[in-house]
Amino acid sequence: MTTTSGTDVDDDAFDADDDRYDTLVLPSDVQKVIDQILPSTDEIDRVDFNPVDYINQLFPTEQSLANIDEVIGSVKSKIRSLDSDIRLTIRGHSDTEIDEHKALEEAQNSILLLFQQMREIKDKADKSEEMVKEITRDIKQLDVAKKNLTTSITTLNHLQMLIEGIDKIEVAIKKKSYGDIAHLLHPVISVLEHFQPYINIPQIQELSTNVKELTAQIIVQVRKECEDAFNGPNAKNFTPNQHFSDVCKIIDVIDPRLRLEVINWFLKTHLSEYTILFQESQELAWLDKIDRRYAWLKRALVEYDEKYSRIFPVHWEMAERLTVEFCRITRRELANIMLKRKNEIDVKLLRFAIEKTVGFETIVEKRFQGNTLDHANNSITSHLNVKVINTNGNDDLNLTTNLKPKSSPFPGIISQCFEDHLDIYIAELDRSLSDQIQKFVDEHKKDGYPKFEGGEDTSNVLPTSADLFVYFRNCLVQCSKLSTGQPLLLLVQTFQKHLREYANRILTANLPKTNTTASSLVGTATIFIQNLPNIPSMLKEGETIAKLNESEICRSCSVLCTAEYCVETIQQLEDKMKEKITKSLIDKISFESERNIFKAIIAESIQILIQDLENACEPALTAMTKLSWQTIETVGDQSLYVTTIINHLKTIVPIIRNHLGSSRKYFIQFCTTFVDSFIKKFINHLYRCKPINMIGAEQLLLDTHSLKTVLLDLPSINLTVSRKPPQNFTKIVLKNMTRAEMILKVVLTPHDSPRQFVKNYLQLMNNDGDISSFQKILEMKGIRRPEQAHLIERLKKEHAAIIASHQQQIQQQ
Repeated sequence: MTTTSGTDVDDDAFDADDDRYDTLVLPSDVQKVIDQILPSTDEIDRVDFNPVDYINQLFPTEQSLANIDEVIGSVKSKIRSLDSDIRLTIRGHSDTEIDEHKALEEAQNSILLLFQQMREIKDKADKSEEMVKEITRDIKQLDVAKKNLTTSITTLNHLQMLIEGIDKIEVAIKKKSYGDIAHLLHPVISVLEHFQPYINIPQIQELSTNVKELTAQIIVQVRKECEDAFNGPNAKNFTPNQHFSDVCKIIDVIDPRLRLEVINWFLKTHLSEYTILFQESQELAWLDKIDRRYAWLKRALVEYDEKYSRIFPVHWEMAERLTVEFCRITRRELANIMLKRKNEIDVKLLRFAIEKTVGFETIVEKRFQGNTLDHANNSITSHLNVKVINTNGNDDLNLTTNLKPKSSPFPGIISQCFEDHLDIYIAELDRSLSDQIQKFVDEHKKDGYPKFEGGEDTSNVLPTSADLFVYFRNCLVQCSKLSTGQPLLLLVQTFQKHLREYANRILTANLPKTNTTASSLVGTATIFIQNLPNIPSMLKEGETIAKLNESEICRSCSVLCTAEYCVETIQQLEDKMKEKITKSLIDKISFESERNIFKAIIAESIQILIQDLENACEPALTAMTKLSWQTIETVGDQSLYVTTIINHLKTIVPIIRNHLGSSRKYFIQFCTTFVDSFIKKFINHLYRCKPINMIGAEQLLLDTHSLKTVLLDLPSINLTVSRKPPQNFTKIVLKNMTRAEMILKVVLTPHDSPRQFVKNYLQLMNNDGDISSFQKILEMKGIRRPEQAHLIERLKKEHAAIIASHQQQIQQQ
């Protein structure tokens, strides 16, 4: 074996101080990576290598020592091979280091060379940029000269236009040639704005002063023309002409405030006749002749279109302004006169006035867009920080109303004044609704309830309920057109009143009378029980109720379906009214108490049907308690009382299901409530069957199972195609009937061992420690009083132990 220095070394020589033979311990993560790269199954390569175990593995017995020389030779050969691999690796690493240093030096030299080349490129780029600047310098100077020359020529042209315009305007002012002034004034003002940057130049400042003086002189002349036209001695004989049209064009350019004055002068002049003809003292002012007011405006608009439409600029929208001012005056005057003569207003007169006014507003809405009612879209006033002063003392052309925002501002512009008097209209609606309710009552008394064919695809709802809500809807539509404020709250109160009347006089009054039927549900609606299955049976022990005929059952179902329809439609009515009314009043609308009234009627209808079915089954249950169960010797088919009960169920339930076809959820509630009440009553009658022998208990158990089978299928009884009942219904039947079966199984349990009997009882009755129930079962078994006391004490102890164990488990958790 050769070392790096070439000196021979004996392979068998071993130096204990040589650090090559020290155990090399690597970190666990390093060792893990090595194992992944160089996987090995040799024991020597293991991290936890133990030489002693390895030798014992090679030489497990003394006889195996015979081949020790071969093993030693093999190990030495492996050592030599590893030493050779290590030397080659070290030499290769030394050569690699030399190559790496050389490559690094070459890279550094390349970087220096690249840096020098980049510097040369930058120098050349700088030289090129200087060359380009020298080439373009002359071009830039030419561009600047061209721009300055163009500006100078344009300015000189503007200056020439300004001087010539001023001269022409001076001549036109002397001649009062307003057409030429209107043609020249706007260009001169526009050109003068071009010279604002040069206003400090004396010549420009002088021209600006001249324009201002000419403008002031024009304003004086134009104002005098307008005063002569509208307020002068010949104002009444004023006729539109081109001369005044030119005046308006000048006004449109020169002074917005003067333009507003001209508008107001025109409106005041043309509406003065209207204010005189329809002042409060005149016969034409009252509501019965309100259509005359609107006819006057129509004539005024026709006159405007024929005479004045050509003299005013289109964007002044004088026809619309005339209409808006007319509407404002009319609304104010109508409000005043109605306040003073309120006692003379009746429903017919108010309805006439409202219909004519709403019709007029509709016509106006179609013709005008309402731009003059909105300063943001008004070209006349949008740029002014002023309010328009009109002839009526109101300081703004915008209307303040509580009407709901609409696409056009004209609906309600006049009819708003009727809002304070709509209580008269609401009172008339109230009387009309009272007459309608009375008509419904008379119809039901005369014709009775309509015949109903039944089925899920048909409705058993009374037609009068639909008629009532259609009437409500029409009233709401009419009132919402007039107001969306307080009058709608009055309408809400009216609807609430007549919904309660309908519930009391139509629905409750037509429910079959029983000993527990309330005469009126209105006062008790607020305590309506939402969870119908928890309503207790209304049939008390020993009480008899007359059995309902099919017509009465149909009537009860019809009342139920109608009440359901009313509950749903009342919600829709409430939502619709909240859409119509002003947002600030939405929270004041609620029909919750009225919905509760109809929900209470639903509960009452269901309870009446349950009473009838319970009453039909009561004789059979009573017969069950009168049987001698201790003398029965054999178990046969189901007992006669069970057959009787089943026959009643098969007769009555399909009728109810047929008439509640469109209200299946309430039919299911009826079934659920009935089975819950009936089974509890059945268990109470079961306790009264005493004493019972073993055969009697088995017969009762068979009867109970038969009843459970029928009750589970109660919603689909007598149907050709069975329909799976709801899970909640099935759960109630199984829970309660299972208790009845467990009671009978306890009766069948021997009581020779009191402790075992009590344990069986608690197991079967789901750890029920009720003493009363336990004592009733003991009486069913015929156990005597002294023995009962002993068993009751045992029950108390066992039940207490169960509770203590349960509490301990809870604490441990």
